[in-house]
Amino acid sequence: MTILLFGVTKDIVGSSTLSVPTSSITGRKIPKTVKELKQFLGEAYPELKKLSSLAIAVNNDYAADSKTINSYDEIALIPPVSGG
Repeated sequence: MTILLFGVTKDIVGSSTLSVPTSSITGRKIPKTVKELKQFLGEAYPELKKLSSLAIAVNNDYAADSKTINSYDEIALIPPVSGG
């Protein structure tokens, strides 16, 4: 699955997109929910866990941790936003 990255998440990963395998990885569980995806990304990129918030959008809608994700979904990481 391909994940779109914005703001500080793009800086942490070093790219505007990230490919997450959808088939078995030795010793790693394939993320099937938003919560599992957050855990997977936190293990791969520990700096993401330090963010004050990290929302995930699935198919242009903010998604709860329980949301099931599929390899064909459009997924985006939405970092904390500040402004005035």
